[in-house]
Amino acid sequence: MTDETRDIALTVNGAAVARTVKVRQHLVDFLRHELEITGPHLGCEHGVCGACTVRVNGRAVRGCLMLAVQADGAEVATIEGLTASGEVADLQEEFVKRNALQCGYCTPGMVTTAAELLAAKAPMTRAEIRAFLSGNYCRCTGYQAIIDAVEATLARRLAKR
Repeated sequence: MTDETRDIALTVNGAAVARTVKVRQHLVDFLRHELEITGPHLGCEHGVCGACTVRVNGRAVRGCLMLAVQADGAEVATIEGLTASGEVADLQEEFVKRNALQCGYCTPGMVTTAAELLAAKAPMTRAEIRAFLSGNYCRCTGYQAIIDAVEATLARRLAKR
């Protein structure tokens, strides 16, 4: 593996960050090890489990598939940033109310992905919600409570329009 490095500058959860990183360092490793942001988790390291999901320039991406150097100039939001902004407060309340989180390992990625779904402000069926979240694995809840939480939050947001 190469030890080549690059300087990057990006915004993470609203704060400007500049660092020198190894060119092969994954974004999730950069966030966790360099910035000590522990919400995004490293699960499968193949982009299939969704535990590492973060938002880059407004889109949910897999932090284990994106290199930190690819985020140069980008705006990155983790679950910590989404929580601090209040954007997902209602969704997080529903997760707690419905026990849609158990061990919590998948929860940051699940909520980050669901935030993208909710931002579309479009009606969705349970099947469509399930399909949207299908790239996020949960080994504890059986998904029903998660779908319930997202469905309830979506319905409440759409009713407020």
